[in-house]
Amino acid sequence: MQPVKSGGSVRHLVLDELSRGIVERLDPASASFLNASGLAKASPMGMGLYRIEPVGKVGSVRTPTVQLDVRPKDRLGLSRLLFLLSYAEDQGFRPDTVAAVEDRELWSALAESLAQLAERALGRGVLQGYLTVDESLRTVKGRIRISDQISRRPGMLVPLEVSYDEFTEDIAENRILRAALERMSQVPRVRPEVLSRLRQLKGKLDAVTRLPAGAPLPPWKPTRMNLRYHAVLRLAELILRNSSAESGEGKQQTASFVVDMAEVFQDFVGAALRQAMAAFPGELRLKYNALLSEAVRDADRLSVRPDAVHLLGGQPVVAYNAKYKAATDMGASLTADHYQMLAHCTALAVPTAWLVYAGAGEVKLRRILNTDIDVVEFPLDLSRPPAEILAAIAELAQQSWGEVVRQARNSGAGDSYTADVGL
Repeated sequence: MQPVKSGGSVRHLVLDELSRGIVERLDPASASFLNASGLAKASPMGMGLYRIEPVGKVGSVRTPTVQLDVRPKDRLGLSRLLFLLSYAEDQGFRPDTVAAVEDRELWSALAESLAQLAERALGRGVLQGYLTVDESLRTVKGRIRISDQISRRPGMLVPLEVSYDEFTEDIAENRILRAALERMSQVPRVRPEVLSRLRQLKGKLDAVTRLPAGAPLPPWKPTRMNLRYHAVLRLAELILRNSSAESGEGKQQTASFVVDMAEVFQDFVGAALRQAMAAFPGELRLKYNALLSEAVRDADRLSVRPDAVHLLGGQPVVAYNAKYKAATDMGASLTADHYQMLAHCTALAVPTAWLVYAGAGEVKLRRILNTDIDVVEFPLDLSRPPAEILAAIAELAQQSWGEVVRQARNSGAGDSYTADVGL
């Protein structure tokens, strides 16, 4: 794919995640940052030229001299990408709250979305909540921490080790939001008007403790009290977990936003399928471990790990695997996927496995020769609106449960099993 030129001295290079790469001139610092980001591999070819190849991830990396975008296959839009990322964390995420405009480049869309959602969240003022404070005081406030008082100040009456709840702006929600606003404010070449809005919003949170670089995000729980923050916090967490932005020498800045689409797709399918299968008896478990072979020593045993397994009465009845690469994609192997599903069915003693691919197409059933095992290929078209994607997952749940019921009828299973199935 040919580079897309942008204004100024910064070159804009665009790759499809399934492309074979391009050869471009890079400075050593940009090549090093690109390799460290994990978005692509930059291999030196001599005379300042590098072969730049995608490595299965999508996103954008910016250095003082170059911007590289690796876009998802089928031009998956930013709002759809954010929907997939967010759904695995919270089934209540609403894709229409993301203000990304699909024809903008990644950084502009992320910055604009964060600014709009933060303005909406802070429109009625900064959220306040109760924060538990541990402090040493000369008077009693809240409760005395007896064990700390004895261990730290044996025989002393003052100062006192106390804990109390303070109603304050310095809560987890505001710390996360401030960190995301700071991160996007550091991204080079964000449009000046958007950068100004981000800085004004951050100014409203100056009384909030700044999260140290690399520190884990503080936990928060969605409640009725912080409802107006839900959408911006979901986006803020995505930005903080998948991006970096830092200053180099002088005023030079670098930034990256990188996600692994195979993991994104797997996590999304697992979360959405668990939600859909909740309508049927049994329990869906993700990343289910099962033994494939017997051995005297535990270290010699082989195991398999389907992405999802539905259990009924504690016994597996159907297995699922999510594959972001469809059979028609470069580097994908339909045969290898079916070998894997055959191993899963054998280890779990289940008759049917469902192979969920990212892409358009028709459902296909493949009976494995010399076995009673079926592998069903189920395409999931990610170019469709979020509601239709979730409807397709619901259809997957309905069809796979229908197959469990059919198998129970045909096998003449015992009364307890058929009762669990609902026959």
